[in-house]
Amino acid sequence: MASQVTAHDDKELSLANLLARSAVLKRGLVEFAVGPRCERHLANFKAASFGHSDEPANGEEINVIDRFALQHRLPNGDTVVDRFLASRPDLSESDRETLRAWRDPVEGIFEIRRKDRDSLLLLNLIDDLEYRMYSNISPAVFEPLPVGGFVFARLVPIRPVLDAWLSSGTISAYEESAAAQIAEIALDLATRAPALVYRNPERLKQGWERMRADRAWFMEFFGSDELVLPPTEAQEQLTAYYRHRQERVLAGRPGRRPTRSLPGVDAPAFRFPADLAAADTVGLIYDEIDGLNFYNGYGLLRELFADPTLAADQQYADVLMGYLESETIGPLPFRRLAAAHPKTADMVFREILRKPKFSWAAHGEALMRQRKSWYFKRPPRPGFSPIGARLSELAGC
Repeated sequence: MASQVTAHDDKELSLANLLARSAVLKRGLVEFAVGPRCERHLANFKAASFGHSDEPANGEEINVIDRFALQHRLPNGDTVVDRFLASRPDLSESDRETLRAWRDPVEGIFEIRRKDRDSLLLLNLIDDLEYRMYSNISPAVFEPLPVGGFVFARLVPIRPVLDAWLSSGTISAYEESAAAQIAEIALDLATRAPALVYRNPERLKQGWERMRADRAWFMEFFGSDELVLPPTEAQEQLTAYYRHRQERVLAGRPGRRPTRSLPGVDAPAFRFPADLAAADTVGLIYDEIDGLNFYNGYGLLRELFADPTLAADQQYADVLMGYLESETIGPLPFRRLAAAHPKTADMVFREILRKPKFSWAAHGEALMRQRKSWYFKRPPRPGFSPIGARLSELAGC
């Protein structure tokens, strides 16, 4: 009697074929990444990643190569994946779709919710989403991993199967007893890399809501969304504000202890880094899109735009050029100053840029896109990293 193949069997066969093919593609990509065409770029990437002379552990080096192969931008803006695809015209469109999807891996700290015959169901503590993880080596690699335990992993999608992910690089496993330590690490990662949190659209929405509320509290406390203060006074005022904010948050959560994202009531809440602490003035701007930012010497820029004759003073010219050349200062302060001083902004830029026909209305946006191209390459994100219920529970928040 002829055997019958169900739709479920077809899916398993298709997934098995995709896993086998992904192993071939990954091997080819890694060989290309460590090969002579990328050798110099990989050496520079390793040096920047390790930052020390000690020989890295094998797993650490594998993960660095994996990150380099999938995500690192080469000087011309391409990834290694892009360059590999260009070198392989023989690859099918399906293979190309798979490889292109790998350029955006999910990196996270996952709780193992369930073990199935060929996969793990994981909860990412960072973005609070579930992922089903497969291996292109063998499901046996998952056998030592305990349900209720945790893994640090990088996942790439298995196209075109929905909700199927492939482990990429090495996996670090931890027992359930390490939950408190894992939660601390996850909270720190969520704070330092909010883009990982915002893979979850709901967390992105919550982030914007929290930032809008915080900005409203800031404006209520200070009377404005823009301040210029000496560094010492700014630190004192921010400390008072953060304590005020914490009291308001705790008042709405009776019986809950402060989270790590909220300063302690009895501890200094804010300290500027050395460059801001040594400045004459610090500008504080809490923008509805760019969030709260601090600007060294912003008082000088305010004076300059209020009195464009100061453009002849090298001190003022240097501050403006420093802002223009900075890779951490976006368009926000320029837009604010031009809006606040529409009658004098053109004179300032004409003098300092040596462009007698410059007009902020006509040329300002182009200037920002030229000088601040990095800013326009990333989507706007709120300055808050909301955490999910499970991470809150593990952290005792």
